[in-house]
This record gives sequence, structure tokens and C-alpha cells, in this order.
Amino acid sequence: MEKSYQKVIIINPNIRNGKPIIRGLRITVYDVLSYLAAGMSPTEILADFPDLTVEDIQACLGYAADRERQTTITVA
Repeated sequence: MEKSYQKVIIINPNIRNGKPIIRGLRITVYDVLSYLAAGMSPTEILADFPDLTVEDIQACLGYAADRERQTTITVA
């Protein structure tokens, strides 16, 4: 089953050291999530990065949520 972000988030070892990026824009998922975590609104992010779309930001959040869902912690 394809996730909603899979057409937006791309991993290419030759771009940004293989970090997940948005549609080949060289803007990483981490960048977008960091801006959101720092308190920027999606509107502010879109103003600073006009190549991004609301769907791109939603894809970053979906990607992060999926990664978090897959995270497990082992207690020794």
C-alpha cells in the first residue's frame, strides 16, 4: 500500500547525502519539520520557500508520523 507521502518524499543517495527530500527540491523533511518545531506556521514556511506547497508540508508530517510509528525501543 502506497503512503500519501511517497510521491513527494524522495531519497536519493546523491542528493543531500541521502536524506529524505521534497520532490527533488533539495529541501529536506528535517528542514521542514525543524521549522514547524521552531514555531513557524505552514504559511510562513510557504512564504520563505515558494517552491513548496501545503501538500509538501503535509507529506513531511505524514513521513514523520510513519517513521515514528515504526520506531521501537528495546529495554535491556
